[in-house]
Amino acid sequence: MSTIQQFSRSEITKENPRFSPFKVLVESAFYGNHVRSVQNIQEAYEMAKNAPGTVVTDMLIKHAKDLGLAEDTKILVNNDGAIVGRTAAARVIVTEPGIDREGYRRVLREAVYQATKQEFYKTEVVVGLDEEFMVRSHLMLPKGFEMNLYSYMLNFQLATQEWLDKYKQSKPYPENDIYIFANPEWSHPDFPNGLALFMPEANVAAILGLRYFGELKKATLTLAWATAHRNGFVACHGGMKQYHLPDKTFTMAAFGLSGSGKSTITLAKHHDENSKVEVLHDDAFVINRATGSTTALEPSYFDKVQDYPLTDDAVNYFLTCQNVGITLDEEGKKVLVLEDVRNGNGRTVKSRYVTPNRVDHLSEKIDAIFWIMKDNTLPPVIKINNPTLAAVFGLTLATKRSTAENLVGKVRRDQLVIEPYANPFRSYKLSEDYLAFRELFANQHTACYVLNTDEFNGKKVTKEVTLGSIEKIIAESGEFKPFGTIEDVEYLAIDGYPVDFEDKAYCERLKDRMETRLDFIRAQDHLKDGYHALPQETAELMRKIVNQLS
Repeated sequence: MSTIQQFSRSEITKENPRFSPFKVLVESAFYGNHVRSVQNIQEAYEMAKNAPGTVVTDMLIKHAKDLGLAEDTKILVNNDGAIVGRTAAARVIVTEPGIDREGYRRVLREAVYQATKQEFYKTEVVVGLDEEFMVRSHLMLPKGFEMNLYSYMLNFQLATQEWLDKYKQSKPYPENDIYIFANPEWSHPDFPNGLALFMPEANVAAILGLRYFGELKKATLTLAWATAHRNGFVACHGGMKQYHLPDKTFTMAAFGLSGSGKSTITLAKHHDENSKVEVLHDDAFVINRATGSTTALEPSYFDKVQDYPLTDDAVNYFLTCQNVGITLDEEGKKVLVLEDVRNGNGRTVKSRYVTPNRVDHLSEKIDAIFWIMKDNTLPPVIKINNPTLAAVFGLTLATKRSTAENLVGKVRRDQLVIEPYANPFRSYKLSEDYLAFRELFANQHTACYVLNTDEFNGKKVTKEVTLGSIEKIIAESGEFKPFGTIEDVEYLAIDGYPVDFEDKAYCERLKDRMETRLDFIRAQDHLKDGYHALPQETAELMRKIVNQLS
């Protein structure tokens, strides 16, 4: 069995590291008289369907029976208020330097006590869809948030008897089950933006004062990724797919923040009718550092709806929707208003059946990793031929914030930021991710490309250009040229996107952007008492690039 839920009485001692104060505090709440277990998905649907605020559309979902639901199951909608995205400012990792652990324990103890005055539900799911990596997760959520409970049970793999039998055969890990205590109705004057509190080593979290469903999904993934990281896996916030071509297979991963094009790239079909594309997932997976195999963490997709008109076939696979509109069609039936008309970051939990060739595990090593950036000094595609430099470019992945985030304070959404490996959910040292990816590139000979999905020299890089470039790479038909004087870097020659190193203004902009990356690397030495300090080689490599552009 993968993670530990039950203990012998002799193990239940203060000396056992499995029983940290945070773990005991959170898990204990699950056994109160005010908490009712919900494990049947049909029951969860009926509860969500009848909850105040839910809109029951007149749109049937496909494959309802396969999901354990009745044939007449309809898409359900619930909408939040002002906040329709994740709140990074609420996130606290108690293992990081300078954190008042006892202070946060007091806050959490009071939150758990106050919750005894409410009715709660709890449910259990499996995170990780192959016996190579499976973790059990428990969620506790108050009455009134039945839609989030139902969406959670759909987003992850519900712990049915079939899956629990499979789970019992999975590889064991010396880790606790995941426990997440959530109360969106909690408030505290010291935490006006809510509180997302994580104790990664104990596999527990408290999500307080935050209504957005994505907080529950990413909290679960945060702990599952940390568990995977501690046990020989690379934690990945990205998409993974495999092309089956007439003469070969090609396995690729694409890493990017929400809104970067990650899902578009992962779910895109191949133009060759004689080829097949298998999709692992578009958001969350782990890579076995020893073998290179990959495992998806979720069966469903939690996707933005901004690019979906109501007539898109994918809408048939929507299960629940969050923060979208409703109107009546010509027959007077309640239907969805998508494309972010109501607000930014409209979302859906979409079933696995939207991708006809969906798989949960790939045993083959990864042929190529694509870092997706929004950096207008880079052409649409560059190739990194040095394994260490490939890891450094992932470390300094430059992008822009999307509507998936609730920005707090004076933060501009169009401001360029660096988000290492496109993973804002890391709960361990940044250097550990860097070393894991460097090892992947060096030992498994994984190729590295950077995709700029923003604009280049004032011209938008369209999704057609990006997808066409990937197909050229797979077919080995693209022409790569030296990227100026930068060693070990080439760019893909694409009509309409010329690269002119005779243009001094362009070279200066490119140099400035590389200096921004260098500044980011150096800054890690001084942030959080150097907790995220990086090996010296990272700064040296980026400084070398800056010097080559001088």
